[in-house]
Amino acid sequence: MESKNQTGIAEFLLLGLSEDPDLQPFIFGLFLSMYLVTVLGNLLIILAVSSDSHLHSPMYFFLSSLSFTDICFSTSTVPKMLVNIQTQSRSIGYTDCLTQVYFVLLCAGLENFLLAAMAYDRYVAICNPLRYTTIVNSRLCVLVTLFSWFISTVDALLHCLMVLHLSFCADMEIPHFFCELDQVIKLSCSDAFLNNVLLYIVTSILGGVPLLGIIFSYIKIASSVLRMPSTEGKYKAFSTCGSHLSVVSLFYGTAFGVYISSAVTDSSRKTAVASVMYAVVPPMMNPFIYSLRNTDMKEALKKLIRTPNFL
Repeated sequence: MESKNQTGIAEFLLLGLSEDPDLQPFIFGLFLSMYLVTVLGNLLIILAVSSDSHLHSPMYFFLSSLSFTDICFSTSTVPKMLVNIQTQSRSIGYTDCLTQVYFVLLCAGLENFLLAAMAYDRYVAICNPLRYTTIVNSRLCVLVTLFSWFISTVDALLHCLMVLHLSFCADMEIPHFFCELDQVIKLSCSDAFLNNVLLYIVTSILGGVPLLGIIFSYIKIASSVLRMPSTEGKYKAFSTCGSHLSVVSLFYGTAFGVYISSAVTDSSRKTAVASVMYAVVPPMMNPFIYSLRNTDMKEALKKLIRTPNFL
C-alpha cells in the first residue's frame, strides 16, 4: 500500500464494538446509560466531599480528585462513540484522535498515582496514627496531586509527539471504540520500534511503581493490623481500606485482563470489548463502591440529597 505522510491524514475510522446494525441501538443505550451514571455518580461524590466539613480530609481530597479523573476518562472516549453511532459515522479526525490518545493516557496516569496516594494515606493512618496529621497534611496532598498531573501530562505529550513522527498507510481502520495508543501505532507504515519501546518502558514504570507502592502499603497495613490485640480493632482498620482495595482490584484487575486478552487472542474486536472493562466500567463503579462501603460517604450523600436547593 502507498504510504502517506502524517500531515496528509484526514481521519481514522473507529470500527467500534460491533458492525451489526441491529446491535447499534442496544450499544448506544447501554453506553449512554453507563456514561450518565458515571458522570452523575462521580459528580455526587465531589459535591458531597466539598459540602460536608467532616469529609475535608486527605483521603476524601484524593477521592474527589479520583472522581474528577473518572469523569474526564469517560468523557474522553464515550461521547465520541455515541455521536458516531447516532450519526452512523465511524470517522474521527487525525487531530481528534491524537487528542483522545492524550486524554486517555493522562487520565490513566492520574488514576495510577491517585490510587497509590490513597494507599499511602491508609498506610499512615493505620500504621502511624499519632503522626497522621503531621505527615499527610494539606501541603503534601497538593504536592502529590500536582506531581501526578505533571508526570501524567509529560507522559501523554511525549507519546503524542512520538506519534506525530509516524507515517500511516491507506488502511486507517482502528478496531476499537476509541483511539488507543497501541492500536494507532499498529497502523503505522514507518518504523515504530522507538514508539513501542517507549510505550512498554513508560507503562512499566508509571504503572508498575504505583502498583508496587500500593502492594507495599497493604503489606505494611496487614502486618500492623494482625498485631492488634482486639478483633474489633482489626475489623475497623480493615474496613477503612475496603473501598480503596476494591477500587484498586477493579482498576488493575481489568487492566491486566485486557493485557491477557490481547496476548492470547488475535481478535482485535474481542480486545476492544475487553477494553470496555478498564475504560468504562471502573469509572462507573467507583462511586458505588465508595458510597455503599463507606458510612461517612453515605451520610454525606444523604445530607446532600436532602438539601433544599440540591435540585
